[in-house]
Amino acid sequence: MHMLKKAFCALAMMAATLVSVHAEEKTITMGTLSWEDLTPITGITKKVLEDHGYTVKVTSFSEWGIAYAALSKGDIQILASQIDYVAQDYWNKNKNRLEKISPVSHGLYQGIAVPSYSSIDSIEQLNANAEKFGNKIVGIEPGSGLMNDATNAVKAYDLKLQLLEGSTAAMTAALKSAIDRKENIAVTLWDPSWMTQKYEMKYLADPKGVFPPPQSYYWIGRKGFSADNPNAREALAGVYVPIADIKAINGAVKDGKSMDEAVKDWTDKNADLIKRWENIKKY
Repeated sequence: MHMLKKAFCALAMMAATLVSVHAEEKTITMGTLSWEDLTPITGITKKVLEDHGYTVKVTSFSEWGIAYAALSKGDIQILASQIDYVAQDYWNKNKNRLEKISPVSHGLYQGIAVPSYSSIDSIEQLNANAEKFGNKIVGIEPGSGLMNDATNAVKAYDLKLQLLEGSTAAMTAALKSAIDRKENIAVTLWDPSWMTQKYEMKYLADPKGVFPPPQSYYWIGRKGFSADNPNAREALAGVYVPIADIKAINGAVKDGKSMDEAVKDWTDKNADLIKRWENIKKY
């Protein structure tokens, strides 16, 4: 009887351990940056994973270096990132400890843009039309990747226009004011942005190739994530969010909705699409 009791206790402990392991497998720790391209991707993917029965914990980071460090250490399991350009240095530094899981969007682009009614189409035309643009290009925060590229463009094209450092808010206000008056303005801009949805803009051609081509977003994870979490990996692989939809979600946020509300509106509207994504067996 005593031996039977000990065996029963051992089985109970083993069952408790298995339940604990199972619970851990059904929890995903996801990292994000609170930027208008990554936040919608994160929210939509979170919804899909939850539909597959996962508990998803999201941690927001202020910049790439901190996010990649957390991923490499295992503080988070997955992170949506561009790895070919914007975060390429961080990816290259940590890639031996990381893995690419699946693409989730494509179309990130940064450049110098003007209103669609402007008469020029190329960065090469800026000098000849400098006065029309107030002899300036309105930029955003100094030190950003976009401003670094814009600085390189000024040098590469020997532009006589001054590249103004400032903030995204100040650039946005200047852009709105110019468009309201049908005036010319040159700004540093990016996609996906609600501004390219709200205003008819065009990126100036870049024949010297200073600005990189459109980039892709991937879900990346700590090495071994896919092998340890094959079902979550399959769920992630089904998710793809077009850049136009990311812009639309951010446009709704700009118009007063919270990000959670805008993401829910999108997932409700695209329920059939999500069902196709989730055509994989739920685990």
